[in-house]
Amino acid sequence: MRRSFVPSTASPQDKMRTGAPSIGSRVGTEGACRERTVGHTRFQPSPLRCAVGKTRLSKLSCRSFWLTTSSLAGTVGAGVVSSSNSERQVSWKEMEGSSSRFQLGVIGALSLSVASSVAIVICNKALISTLGFPFATTLTSWHLVVTFGTLYVAQRFRIFDTKSVDMKTVMLFGLLNGVSIGLLNLSLGFNSVGFYQMTKLAIIPFTVLLETVFLKKQFSQKIKLSLLVLLVGVGIASVTDLKLNLLGSILSLLAIGTTCVAQIMTNTIQKRLNVSSTQLLYQSAPFQASILLLLGPFVDQCLTKQSVFAYKYSPVVMVFVILSCLIAVSVNFSTFLVIGKTSPVTYQVLGHLKTCLILTFGYTLLHDPFTYRNVIGILVAIIGMGLYSHFCTRESKKRQNDDHHHLSPNSQTKNRETTPLLVAINLDNSDTGAEARKSGR
Repeated sequence: MRRSFVPSTASPQDKMRTGAPSIGSRVGTEGACRERTVGHTRFQPSPLRCAVGKTRLSKLSCRSFWLTTSSLAGTVGAGVVSSSNSERQVSWKEMEGSSSRFQLGVIGALSLSVASSVAIVICNKALISTLGFPFATTLTSWHLVVTFGTLYVAQRFRIFDTKSVDMKTVMLFGLLNGVSIGLLNLSLGFNSVGFYQMTKLAIIPFTVLLETVFLKKQFSQKIKLSLLVLLVGVGIASVTDLKLNLLGSILSLLAIGTTCVAQIMTNTIQKRLNVSSTQLLYQSAPFQASILLLLGPFVDQCLTKQSVFAYKYSPVVMVFVILSCLIAVSVNFSTFLVIGKTSPVTYQVLGHLKTCLILTFGYTLLHDPFTYRNVIGILVAIIGMGLYSHFCTRESKKRQNDDHHHLSPNSQTKNRETTPLLVAINLDNSDTGAEARKSGR
């Protein structure tokens, strides 16, 4: 016998108070659907009393309601999977965009570092050699004072935001950087120029050794070979005489150790404490400047047998000192930026590129003596830099392809499609279903 629906006798106010039953919930009190389990939704197989009015539904109507509920749940689940996949596609596109911006940032940092370093070398060479201002360590302390003052003004104008870092870490880092600068200058004073260049060349293999032993960082054989070619080329171009002495050798070893550790800390602090190069430089510059302001006059006194306080400062010297300090702001900022974005080894490779450029500029602009040995050494060094850049780029692309394989939308969709649909829906909607069941009760 066919049954028909009976019009509801409930008033509009009753209907508004009662409301319609929602998917996945149990409607309580009189007129509610009794329980039967379909997925996460429970109903009774007996005729139902609808929540709106007192209409009685047959088993056929109830079965139609179950089918409608199941199809709606399937639609919601499919929408969740589709939405999840689209979110992964968007996130992957954002990752590719951020990778492109990161590469542009690295190129800009490297270019700024090279340009500012070459400029300050030319300025300081004119200041020290031509104008007779030999106080290099004290000049470096002034560089850091001006750098901190510039960053303080920039911070006051909200150009960048400061971030608090552990004071002990920053203090140790700043003092270590200052000591390494002083030791490098002492190494230059107590050794020949050739041995000092060998000291700078030794920083790369020592950095590789420290990162391998303590940070468990892996360097491929190809990168090690390219670094060897680079070091040989720079050695041929810049190392002339090798005069050894005990005090100079000890100072060189201390300079190598402190410089390697300071540059590794520059990279490690930025990445592990999530601070930018500007924030780290702003926090550490006062400590670097303090140690060099204290040690600078003493170191320069030992090296030059002159006092920085007894020197007669002419207007031309003051102009070049101010110019050197202004350029040093860019040098210090780009140094932290390059090490933070790349690695200490890459920064040292960039430093040797600067050495080759300085030799070339010295020959073309200042008419320094230039031999075939310098030309051959620079060419070999450029080959080593090219190999290092090629192998680093190829390994970086390989890592990006591996990340793309693991995170690409197609692979994620494929993995998701291998999961049963109901299981995927249940996993995505478990929290929502639980809250709905609680509210139904």
